[in-house]
Amino acid sequence: MARRVAGTPPVLPGYTYVRPLGVGGFADVFCYEQDMPRRVVAVKVLAEGLHDPVAQRAFEAEADVLARLSVHPAVVTVHQASVSADGRPYIVMEYCLDTYGARARRGPLAVPEVLDVGVRLASALETAHRSGVLHRDIKPSNVLRTSLGTPALADFGIAAAVSGSTGIPAIAMSVPWSAPEVLEERVAGSVAAEVWSLGATLWTLLTGRAPFEVGERARDGREAMAGRIVRAKLAPLGRADVPERVEQILARAMSKDPSHRHPSMLALAEELRWAQYDLGQPPTALEVPSAEWAAGASPVEVADHGARGPVVSRVRARSRAEARAERVSAELAVDRDGLVVHGPARRAAWQAGVVGALVGAAAVAAVVLLLVVSGVLG
Repeated sequence: MARRVAGTPPVLPGYTYVRPLGVGGFADVFCYEQDMPRRVVAVKVLAEGLHDPVAQRAFEAEADVLARLSVHPAVVTVHQASVSADGRPYIVMEYCLDTYGARARRGPLAVPEVLDVGVRLASALETAHRSGVLHRDIKPSNVLRTSLGTPALADFGIAAAVSGSTGIPAIAMSVPWSAPEVLEERVAGSVAAEVWSLGATLWTLLTGRAPFEVGERARDGREAMAGRIVRAKLAPLGRADVPERVEQILARAMSKDPSHRHPSMLALAEELRWAQYDLGQPPTALEVPSAEWAAGASPVEVADHGARGPVVSRVRARSRAEARAERVSAELAVDRDGLVVHGPARRAAWQAGVVGALVGAAAVAAVVLLLVVSGVLG
């Protein structure tokens, strides 16, 4: 299938277009410079001319999911989401230098780095799962490398609730990294399927190629690849510097039977940390939220079909200044029929009377004193 050409970058208030960054299935990514605060950002925009309501809802759901999960350091940060003047939804995200997919194509990564990436991503995915969200498209090209050189999970465009879905068909978006049960359409997504995909992603980073890929175009088509994933045995990594423990961890994560895999991303992360310990490498910190965070934060409604629109600044019809002016005016009003002075006016009249009385008393006292001194009053 021919690769889609990127659409026209939208005109966004407060942003200056710089250059294109990438083209996806139903969205384009452009580089912009934000005016204030001054920074370079990546802007993901729904593809031009795409009016599919399912795709649009998936795009909006991605913004919601990122807003919920980008508190995690291994999830790409979202700055803003809205709708451009031409009607296309967009998401403003942190600008990242590269993807781990591109890095793997240039050659295998070092074992210590892959283990570190694995723990960080497993922590991020455990956070997503505790929030009730499945990613459903874990692969090297959806793992970005931040300006600090750390991984950041991106592209939650087909995310689904752990107990539901966005309405997107149950298809494998990226065959080389999709679990066998997803390829056979037995499930649309599950925690076990995500464990398989993360294992396949780490396998790719260690080898420079996708699992079950043979390197021949004719034999690496979608159907042939899917058939090998479902039926073939996972080959060894073929690297002398990869410890046996790491081979075993990945083999377990990519078991054909979902029940034989790690029961959670947290369990997978713990095994990867033990592999780091065996190598004499400081174990990467597990950054997983507490149960209170998962229970207390607002859930992500990936199936919410409510109308969404551009960000609109709103000012109350009756501002605070107007209300205060009306209140002061009412307090200064005088009820002439009842001769009642309201509010500050009443207080002003009372204060004026007191001051007048005091002044009068002082004047009388002065006169009396003068008369005493002059001898008039003995």
